[in-house]
Amino acid sequence: MSAVNGNIEELETPAAAAVKVETPLRRFISDFSESKLAVCSFFVVLVIVFIAVFAPLLSPTDPYDLTTVTVENKTIHPGGVIKSGSVAHLGTDGAGRDMLSSIIYGLRISLTVGIGSGVIALIIGVTAGLTAAFVGGRVDSLIMRLVDIQLSFPAILIALVLLATLGKGVDKTIIALIVVQWAYYARTVRGSALVERRKEYIESAICLALSKPRIIFTHLFPNVVAPIIVVGTMQTAHAISLEATLSFLGLGLPQTEPSLGSLIANGFEYVHSGHYWIVTFPGIALLVTIVSINLVGDRLRDVLNPRLQK
Repeated sequence: MSAVNGNIEELETPAAAAVKVETPLRRFISDFSESKLAVCSFFVVLVIVFIAVFAPLLSPTDPYDLTTVTVENKTIHPGGVIKSGSVAHLGTDGAGRDMLSSIIYGLRISLTVGIGSGVIALIIGVTAGLTAAFVGGRVDSLIMRLVDIQLSFPAILIALVLLATLGKGVDKTIIALIVVQWAYYARTVRGSALVERRKEYIESAICLALSKPRIIFTHLFPNVVAPIIVVGTMQTAHAISLEATLSFLGLGLPQTEPSLGSLIANGFEYVHSGHYWIVTFPGIALLVTIVSINLVGDRLRDVLNPRLQK
C-alpha cells in the first residue's frame, strides 16, 4: 500500500511543480498569445517602433535635406528612377521627396509626439487620480470637477483652440495633446484607486503612520497599474490619430517637421490628378499604426480584466 502511495505522489509531483512555477508573467504571456491577431499586431508595432527609432539609418534618403531634394524628381511613379539613379519604391511627392523616406521620418515624428504626450499626460493624470482617491473630500471634488469640465468638450476642439493660440510646433502640439489626454487617465485611475483605498492593506499602512506619498506611490499605485496600461495603449493611438487630424487641418506640425498627417495633407491636392500614391501610402502607414496599437490595447484589456480570467 505504501508503494502505491509513493507512486501516486511521484505522479502528482510534476503536475504540482508545474503549477508552482507558473508566474504571473508567464500566465500573462500565455493569455496574450491566445490571440494570434494581437500577437501579430504586437510584432507590427515593434517593427514600426524600430523603423521610427532608426529612421536615419533605414531611410534611403533624407527627404528634408534641401541639397538632395529637387523638383526635377516631382511626382515620379512608384518604382520609377529619380535623377540620382536610385529607385523610388513608393514614388515621390510634389516637391520631389522620396515617399518611402518621408513615411519613415513621418512615423518617427508621429510616434514621438504620440508617445511623448502620452507619457507626460499619464504622469499628470495618474498623480491627480491617485491623490483624489486617497485624500478625498474637497481635493477629490475639485480634481473631478476639472476632469468633468475637461471631458465635456470634444478633444479635437480643445486641441484646435490651443494650437490656434500657441501656434505650430512639436512642443506646442505635445502640450495640446497633454491637456486633452490627462483627464482620461485621472478618471480611470481614480475609479480603480477608490476600490483599493477601502482594502485592509491601505488601512494598515495608514495605521503604521506612513507618509501619504509613500502610501500612494508604494502601496496604492502598483495595484492600479493594469488599467493604466490599457488606457495608455489606447490613448497613444488616439494621440497619434489626433495629431494627424490637426496636421491635416494645418494646425499641427510645420512643414519642416512633417508627420504622417501632414504628408496626407500635402498629397490630398494630388488625388484628382492621378498621383494617388502621394496620399495613399502615408494613409496606409497611419492606418496600420493606429489599428495595430488598438488591437494590442484590446487584447491587453481582455487579459488584464480580472472578470474575464479563467
